[in-house]
Amino acid sequence: GGLAGSEAAWQAVSRGAEVRLYEMRPEQPTPVHRTGNLAELVCSNSFKSLDPVNAHGLLKAEMDRIGSLILNCARETQVPAGAALAVDREAFPRAVTRDLEAHPNITVVREEVTEIPGDGIVVLAVGPLVSSAMADAIARFTGQDYLYFYDAIAPVIETDSIDREIVFAASRYDKGDGKDYLNCPMNAEEYDRFLNGLLDGEEADLHDVDQDTPFFEGCLPIEVMAGRGRDTLRFGPMKPVGLTDPRTGRWPHAVVQLRQDNLAAEHYSMVGFQTRLKWPAQKKVFRLIPGLEKASFVRLGQIHRNCYINSPTVLLPTLQARSRPTLLFAGQISGVEGYTESTAGGMVAGINAARIGAGMDPLVLPEETMIGSLLRYITTADPKGYQPTNSAFGLLPPAPAGVRKKADRKKARSDRALRSLEHWMEETGL
Repeated sequence: GGLAGSEAAWQAVSRGAEVRLYEMRPEQPTPVHRTGNLAELVCSNSFKSLDPVNAHGLLKAEMDRIGSLILNCARETQVPAGAALAVDREAFPRAVTRDLEAHPNITVVREEVTEIPGDGIVVLAVGPLVSSAMADAIARFTGQDYLYFYDAIAPVIETDSIDREIVFAASRYDKGDGKDYLNCPMNAEEYDRFLNGLLDGEEADLHDVDQDTPFFEGCLPIEVMAGRGRDTLRFGPMKPVGLTDPRTGRWPHAVVQLRQDNLAAEHYSMVGFQTRLKWPAQKKVFRLIPGLEKASFVRLGQIHRNCYINSPTVLLPTLQARSRPTLLFAGQISGVEGYTESTAGGMVAGINAARIGAGMDPLVLPEETMIGSLLRYITTADPKGYQPTNSAFGLLPPAPAGVRKKADRKKARSDRALRSLEHWMEETGL
């Protein structure tokens, strides 16, 4: 009964299916929800940008064309937020609950589900704070090694915003291909300024459920490491050994390394920079790093308790489980990040669940679309060290040749995505 499950139910009944939608609240409360309403938001009240020349805006434009319950209810309860779609935190879940409970083909069942149903067509949209009983059931289904309970995400930066006059390509001691990483060099003064900013940065508040979650020593927040002493970072994720700055011919005092972000070749992630700083503080502090003064962040860092499967090993691009075609996963459990991304996954899972029930083939959206590229990423990325992802233009195929300006490339890909979606919908009769 969260965002993904609510959307999945709506899409399925809109295509002729009958749905039982399970939600354990309010009979079984959670540490973060306050009501029994469906699609209750527990963090921000913003669904982010509406601009189609923005990854989140393009995702919404595609969902609007298919027809989204969540977006319709969000617009009904919208509050002023500039170019973003933000909602009244109480009115929005009431609207979603109203529409779902009023539909004649939806039965809302208020009880906890502790096992994956053994038969029938099932969409599992249990959210990141899944109950321990269901988490155990998912672990048994996927294999314990493919279920994660702790999410440490480093910031991701648009390649075009990195100053290559300062940042240089190199691997330590020229190992591998010799230029596998981009390196942001710091002298002692720059390092001290960055360190002070990091230690003074405001940390995000934690939900009660996260308060007792211990940090892994191999995955500590960058600010926690910094608090252990001035040189901790210089001998950890920011060690400069084996990296020669071509401007000086010497090793820097410290280095921030950037690594290409898997399929998203236009993005680089900050190696070892998982953080609990608030997002405005992250932007301010990380722009103190030489070469990142004008950094544009595709995603900012996070550390929180989470539960998600290693999607590339478990799921098909239809969101069906590889080992059981009648079981589909949707929402953050499937390995996406964000309200709209979770909802989009619920949309696809609901459509495909209804099609399977009607004896039809499930659908895969074109990779030129934001929805299609997102689901392609989570189901085909490198499973080693897999982390959930948001929507981003770097997941889409490159812009047509000859389009040079960054803004023009985004618009070209956005226009192409919507044309591709409309053509696909005509072909499939969606």
